[in-house]
Amino acid sequence: MNRKQIYPIAQALIAALLFGASAPLAKILLGNVEPVALAAFLYLGSGIGLLSLKTWQRFNQRLSNGEAQIKKSDFPWLLGAILAGGVAAPITLLFSLQNTPAATASLLLNFESVATTLIAVLAFKESISRRAWWAVALITLSSVFLSINLNANWGFSLGSLGIIAACILWGIDNNFTRNISAKDPLMIVTIKGFGAGGFSLAMALILGNKIPAPGIVLGALILGGLSYGISIVLFIYAMRGLGAARTSALFGTAPLAGMLLSFILFREFPGWLFLVAFPLMIAGTLFLVNEEHEHEHVHEMIIHEHAHVHDDGHHDHLHTGDFAQKHSHLHRHDQVTHTHQHMPDLHHRHIHPPESH
Repeated sequence: MNRKQIYPIAQALIAALLFGASAPLAKILLGNVEPVALAAFLYLGSGIGLLSLKTWQRFNQRLSNGEAQIKKSDFPWLLGAILAGGVAAPITLLFSLQNTPAATASLLLNFESVATTLIAVLAFKESISRRAWWAVALITLSSVFLSINLNANWGFSLGSLGIIAACILWGIDNNFTRNISAKDPLMIVTIKGFGAGGFSLAMALILGNKIPAPGIVLGALILGGLSYGISIVLFIYAMRGLGAARTSALFGTAPLAGMLLSFILFREFPGWLFLVAFPLMIAGTLFLVNEEHEHEHVHEMIIHEHAHVHDDGHHDHLHTGDFAQKHSHLHRHDQVTHTHQHMPDLHHRHIHPPESH
């Protein structure tokens, strides 16, 4: 494995751990707050938490992360991500859940990872190897086993198609976000948090949901800041280095984290399906962790802006002044042809011939 892949892989797995923890912890809050209102405060918690962190950074130059700022040209992608993942997907899911058995819904929600991968490959021409396809398949299958409830009612209906549609919308959200992942993740998730949270709060008020006690609201905001805010920031960092398909596959390990935390908090012992799912998830993760991809490839001339350093083999341009630390500015890459291990990161989103897979 390329050493540079360690960081995005770790970021994706930590993001999954934080997000997976949200389910059992939110379960504690659900007895005191309606689901739509809870979703609103979780999203708003991510926005408030990351905006606070961003403000602290601006007042303390030593904490500056050197990230590229969001520009006008980025807003169509950001707006599309908010509308698809923060507005359309939750509405579609809520209406679909009304006439879909819970067991069926839980099973179908695992389609998000597959949807993200298919959209990345078909619409955005992201390269994915056979090994990565196997990883996506194994992790998704493992999540399916973890979500099966053999004692519940099952059934397929129009609502089931709606849940699949919601997963596709979240897949669109993931891929749209990938297209702006070079920009400051803190600001991306702050805007998404306030956008989706504000919408969910308005929906909760329209539905007549009561605002819970201040302690419950504070708990939801803190949980959202970690499980939605920091988690999605790490998800975006991981997409920079791995692309949307592989990051989404690793993020699919989130149910495992949720199940382990449920065992710790509620003494909910996993059933025999867990014994089937666990090795599948580990195998899928190892497929990605040990993936190697190397071939001769061409970098077309490009001018773009993102945070970078000058010891990564792709940024050897000259500066006036001291730029020893990570920094961001508009810079040019001349066309170059070379061979080295790489993933579909910011500089390797080229189209691959079949034999290079």
